[in-house]
Amino acid sequence: MIKMKKNKPKFSIIIPIKEINDYLKENIKNILNQSYKNFEIIVVVDKKKIEKFPKTYIFESGNVNPADKRDLGAKKSKGEILAFIDDDAYPEKNWLKNALENFENKEITAVVGPGLTPKEDSLMQRIGGKILESKLVSGTEDYRCKVSKKRFVNDYPTFNFFIRKNIFNKIGGFNYKYWRGEDTKLCLDIIKIGGKIIYNPKVIVYHHRRALFVPHLKQVWKCALYRGFFVRKFPQTSRKFVYFVPSLFVIGLIIGFILSFFDFYLRLIYVEILIIYSILLLGERIKMKKINGGVVLIIGIFLSHITYGTGFLKGIISKKLP
Repeated sequence: MIKMKKNKPKFSIIIPIKEINDYLKENIKNILNQSYKNFEIIVVVDKKKIEKFPKTYIFESGNVNPADKRDLGAKKSKGEILAFIDDDAYPEKNWLKNALENFENKEITAVVGPGLTPKEDSLMQRIGGKILESKLVSGTEDYRCKVSKKRFVNDYPTFNFFIRKNIFNKIGGFNYKYWRGEDTKLCLDIIKIGGKIIYNPKVIVYHHRRALFVPHLKQVWKCALYRGFFVRKFPQTSRKFVYFVPSLFVIGLIIGFILSFFDFYLRLIYVEILIIYSILLLGERIKMKKINGGVVLIIGIFLSHITYGTGFLKGIISKKLP
């Protein structure tokens, strides 16, 4: 078992990528600017190229999924705390310092924090970010994309995720064959051994968004597909009502449209529900008045609902995923 030093435990920051890119360089630049200095950076890439960065070790993994790359990075690490971050994100200056404060409590196994939309993202990326921040889209999970209150969580993505290395080794790492969902499995393994995962709004990274429409909707589809699949595979953390709402909306939209042709009162109810939904969309636009592209925002929210609802249903009925 690795014991944390009382004063300055070492962080091993692990970044899985396919190839060296500009986002990674931006990420490393901001990591090197951390107020807390005891860390190493581990980059795990498909094929190693001649690239050098301060305090950074680059390992070649071949064409494997991010979970395998993170497991490899953990094996190569020398720190007491593992910090997982995506290549298209970068940390706020006190990222490590603020995370460390939580680990002073021995009951805390893992620390997570929000991924905020960077100001330098394009307009279509920033609108995509606003959609993810919207409670109408993300429901009770909106705190992942904006600063919210401190809380314990039982499921969280690994774009901003800290865990004690001895616990990570104890549960066998990610050890997961799918491209998505490794974070859900890891969190579930932590909960099963009585571990605690805390969300700290001060542990901030800036996460570049997928631009509307196609890149954003592709991401929504993949997330929904795997979440639907996990309803059967990981019911402990995936059978939440909030995940089913978009699918119920899609089903209601289709069935309600058909039934409205046969009964006046059903048609009236259907139209009233559509009016209420339109008011909710308009409300989200008003809340986000500081950003341009209001019509695009409304269309994006609607398409996100349809995409997620359909992908979730497909995931539920799928016997296996790629």
